[in-house]
Parts: sequence; structure tokens; C-alpha cells
Amino acid sequence: MTTIHDVRMITLPELGDERGNLAVIEGGGDIPFEIRRVFYIHGSDASVIRGRHANKRSSFVLINITGSSKVKVIDQDANEQVFVLDKAHIGLYLPPMIWKDMYDFSPDSVLLVVSDEHYDDAEYVRDFAEFMR
Repeated sequence: MTTIHDVRMITLPELGDERGNLAVIEGGGDIPFEIRRVFYIHGSDASVIRGRHANKRSSFVLINITGSSKVKVIDQDANEQVFVLDKAHIGLYLPPMIWKDMYDFSPDSVLLVVSDEHYDDAEYVRDFAEFMR
């Protein structure tokens, strides 16, 4: 069973000089899986809670490439932890069957999400009581 101890922060390689910074994301290397899907969340108000689900098969890495947000994760033993994402070269790795709530988005927040699976609605667990069973 996946636990909260499997969730971890990932530092992405960052290159920089007087021209600025470049953060690198390579699947199977910097990210602990091959990337099959990329999407991003933007324009969310600070009061909005995104996510509110777990995934049966998908793993994710969340990176706030601009601004900040918080991510609360919960495992099936009801252990929970909150992570602050506010650096463009730091990602949060989420394995399958971890409940996730993304919230407290700054006005300029752009939360990039990479996944190892294509979208499949059937693998989403959207009911928290069902998740805890």
C-alpha cells in the first residue's frame, strides 16, 4: 500500500547565468517515471480547492513554475501532510493512491503537473469515503 512516506520533494536540475535560469525536466531521470501527460493549473483563486481525488495507477510530479500553492496529501491510513510549492525547480512527487488537494493559489500561480499515464476517468477515486476503505 502506498503511504505518505512515499510522497517526496524532488529538486530539478537548474542551470543559470546572467541570462536567467533554466530548470530541466526529463522523464525517467529527473522525474521518476516516463512522462505521458502534461497539464497546468492557472487562474485559480486562493479560495479554490483543486484535485480532491486519488488515482489508482497514475503518479504525478507537481511544480509551481510561477507563484505558489499548497498541496495537502492523505494516505489510506489517514496520515496527512501539507507541502508548499513556491520554487520553480522543486517538484512534489505523488505516487498512486494518495489523496491530493491543491489550494491557496497565489494570484500568479501556474502549477505544472506531469504524469506517467494518459487521462482515464475510470482510474480516479473522487469519493473520500471510498478512498479510505
